[in-house]
Amino acid sequence: MAGIRLAPEEPETTPQQQARATATTTDSLASDDDRSIAADSWSIKSEYGSTLDDDQRHADAAEALSSANFRVSSDYSSDKEEPDADGGQSMLGLQSYWDAAYSDELSNFREHGHTGEVWFGDDVMEIVTSWTKDLCVEISQKEVSVSDNGEVNDQADKYLSSWNVLDLGTGNGLLLHQLAKEGFSDLTGTDYSEGAVELAQHLSQRDGFPNIRFMVDDILDTKLERQFKLVMDKGTLDAIGLHPDGPVKRVMYWDSVSKLVAPGGILVITSCNNTKDELLEEVENFNMRKSNLTGDVSSEAASGTDHPPFEYLSHVRTYPTFMFGGSVGSRVATVAFLRK
Repeated sequence: MAGIRLAPEEPETTPQQQARATATTTDSLASDDDRSIAADSWSIKSEYGSTLDDDQRHADAAEALSSANFRVSSDYSSDKEEPDADGGQSMLGLQSYWDAAYSDELSNFREHGHTGEVWFGDDVMEIVTSWTKDLCVEISQKEVSVSDNGEVNDQADKYLSSWNVLDLGTGNGLLLHQLAKEGFSDLTGTDYSEGAVELAQHLSQRDGFPNIRFMVDDILDTKLERQFKLVMDKGTLDAIGLHPDGPVKRVMYWDSVSKLVAPGGILVITSCNNTKDELLEEVENFNMRKSNLTGDVSSEAASGTDHPPFEYLSHVRTYPTFMFGGSVGSRVATVAFLRK
């Protein structure tokens, strides 16, 4: 997904400030070096209408929020064009913004070969992909008994070949390029913006990754029928939360993504708007809601026939940290959840 553009003389801003700022696109050309912290894409329901099923899912999500005592503003409307001043929303939560931004990105690519932007920057992307590779190899090693430690390293690529990967809100697709360099080979990227998918296809062909598949798809109304052993989300949940209907759409997100991650697979979320603990709390809320929908939690737990959809697996510990208000934190959080 394209990001916010600032004039060169503007001071550099943090990812949180970028994601929460009300952004406007410009017609002037900006080089990659002049761009601000980049934005990967996400998938939000199209503003061009909905089906009865979509409306029902939206209503179900709102009801789930209400029953869980989460605040849902009565002002929320999926076709709001302006963000509320105090509601934590921004233009980054509207598909119309990203469609316009990707039109600009495509023009820059065609005229100057510019790649576009990387949400959170290249350093974070490299950390995420390298850490994810190690995590997947570790899981594969536990699934396959290997007696020779030397053989383990030699089989890393073989392990990764069994991991089919989905990148939600792939944007320009550069995260998948980096995963390909790490040894993953079965790679798919989806985005609800046609411009993003077109740009990603051009870049993968140009940069030597012709086997990566890209398609237009909305995570909140996905048409995908297969499951994936590894699902990546870098900025997608953040952006969904900036939509005027953010709280409701986040519930819809978890319902949808739980169907895309194969049992035994993992979901890796990278966020600049949520801490590790906040992501853990959101997953716990989802697990409790799913348990409540399936009946008596205590009886199911006793019978051992039901498990929470997701459980915490690991998180990146190598991001730079800072101290604020007596607490230590990081500007970026990457957390992996195991699909039971």
